[in-house]
Amino acid sequence: MTSYASAAPGADSEVSRLRELIDHHAIVRGKVTLSSGKEADYYVDLRRVTLHHEAAPLVGRVMLKMLDAAGIGYSAVGGLTMGADPVGTAMLHAACHQGRQLDAFVVRKAAKSYGMGRQVEGPSIEGRKVVVLEDTSTTGGSALQAVEGVRAAGGDVQAVAVIVDRDTGAKEKIEAESGVPCFYAYSKGDLGLE
Repeated sequence: MTSYASAAPGADSEVSRLRELIDHHAIVRGKVTLSSGKEADYYVDLRRVTLHHEAAPLVGRVMLKMLDAAGIGYSAVGGLTMGADPVGTAMLHAACHQGRQLDAFVVRKAAKSYGMGRQVEGPSIEGRKVVVLEDTSTTGGSALQAVEGVRAAGGDVQAVAVIVDRDTGAKEKIEAESGVPCFYAYSKGDLGLE
């Protein structure tokens, strides 16, 4: 498996700088219990990056570059709230600065029981090609839950895109269960976490 960071053409300064910011702000070393219930010697808290003044714009640009390099066509991005929300927003803004039209959406864990009763919020994704996002993935469960919600709302999922893959089998599980490719910008090796 190859991350976008390790395959990026030449010395991409944005990819390198975002890696530095992830290392400096998002990697917390020490015993932690992950949302999957598994224990790890480190935690990657990407909200410290996706909500950071310098890093968030880089997240948007790096994720767009990664999907462009993979040849993925799409008109909207989003995923399970909360991890995917700032990633989608960063990509929306980066695309706008490039003169591209890209919408973002938010997938709730369950449909609302009031109002319009929607599980997917934002501009309609019905009949549209979309990419499901996640900030970091351990088991792939959040991304798969988002894929299910997006498909129920009529979205045509083209891929799953993750900032950091922990190399714990999430990519393989997502691809096997969703039937779409899963791309990630950085592996744990890229971040010196092996």
